[in-house]
Order: sequence, then structure tokens, then C-alpha cells
Amino acid sequence: MERKRARGHTRRAFLSSTAVAIILGSVQRASALVIGGERPWIPFDASPPDVPSAAAPGRWFFFTDEEAETIGAITEQLIPADELSISGKEAGCTEYIDRQLAGFFGNFDRLYMRGPFQPGTPEQGDQSPLAPRARYRIGIAALNEHCSATFKQPFAKLTSEQRDQVLTDLQHGTIAMRDIDSMSFFSLVHANTMEGFFADPIYGGNKDMVSWKMLGFPGAHYDYRNYVERHNETLDLPPVGIAGRPEWNIGKD
Repeated sequence: MERKRARGHTRRAFLSSTAVAIILGSVQRASALVIGGERPWIPFDASPPDVPSAAAPGRWFFFTDEEAETIGAITEQLIPADELSISGKEAGCTEYIDRQLAGFFGNFDRLYMRGPFQPGTPEQGDQSPLAPRARYRIGIAALNEHCSATFKQPFAKLTSEQRDQVLTDLQHGTIAMRDIDSMSFFSLVHANTMEGFFADPIYGGNKDMVSWKMLGFPGAHYDYRNYVERHNETLDLPPVGIAGRPEWNIGKD
């Protein structure tokens, strides 16, 4: 018992002394800084943050041109253009998905992906051995294979009514797809399309913050002190993204 207590005290003492050393080191490094007072707050209207802009649309980091065309047709069908907004394709949902697949999400780099793999319950979450990149690559190929066998042309060339029927069948699992479950493929594409439509534009979708404007969502406004005393008003604040508003970046390129 005494040995355990001594070992615990020693460990705590080590952590405490380490923390003190880090703090003292930081204080010594910061000693040359001079803080001359707080700058007055001003509304964030004409001072855009200096952050990189989103990648140019139409440049693919993961998709082939054919795959991008297929996903573009799906996003256009899931979110068609109407009087409220442009379509999911026009809003950049395909670009968003492409960039996500090219990053950590695409390979599930931050998740445990070793076996054993076996069917689980809904509460246990996703049990598939396939990462999103593989699901998209296999799923798109299987989808176009089904459409070519059924309609003699790939998904992107189908009529709107035919696309609706195919997506409905995918959603309900009535299409037998090679090497991938059709319901899980539809669920993934549907979820990623919604993300792309509503996410911050810096990730490639939500072009010109179209979905935020449709909903009246203000986005990443950093301060509301200019409005806290205004009650029972419709403010109609223009949305602000992580990279600012589009007009802030005119002439920066």
C-alpha cells in the first residue's frame, strides 16, 4: 500500500513539475511582448479574415470524370433546382464529396478498420470493412452496371423519372449490387450530399452560401454585440463563412 501511495505521489509530483516548467518556459518566451491596451471593437464588415479560399470547382482529387458525372447526377436528383435554391450539383455537392474522399474521411484514417468484420446491430454502428473511397468506387461502378443492363445507358444519361426510380430502389434495397449493399451505398451518398449542401463553402459545397440564405442562417458571424439590443426585429444578416463573404475576396486572386 505504501509503495502504491509513494508511486502515485511521485507521478503527480512529476506531472506538476513538468506543468510548472512548461508554464515558466512560456512566460520567459513571452516576456518580450508588450500589450498596449485593448483595441476597440468594430463591426466585422470590411475586414475579411486571411484564410485560403476553397478549391476551384471541377478539379477532381479523387473522382474520375465519369464518377463525378454520376455523383453530380445523383446530387442533382436528390436536391433539384426550384424557386428556393439551385440544385445540389450546382451548389457544389460533388466537389464537397470529392474533397472529403480525398481526405481523412475517405479512408477512415481515424477509425479502427481491422477485423473481425461481422454483422452488427444498429446500435453498434457501421460494421463494413469498406472505407468510403471503396464504397463510392465500387458503388458507382455497380450502379452504372445496373443502369446499363436495365436502361441501356449509365445513370447520368437517364431521364428524371428513371433516376427517381433507381434511387428509390437503392434506398429500399431492391437493387442487387455487386460487392456492396445498395441501401448502405445510398445512405452514404445521401448523407454526404446533405453535408455538401449545408456545410461551410470552404469545404467545396454550398456555393455562395445558397442553403444558408435559403434558411436565413447567419453562418460564422463572430460577434453579435452590435445587435443584442435590437429586439423583435428581422435582422436579415448576410451569412458569413469561414472564409468571409464572397465580396470580401474580390481581387484577391
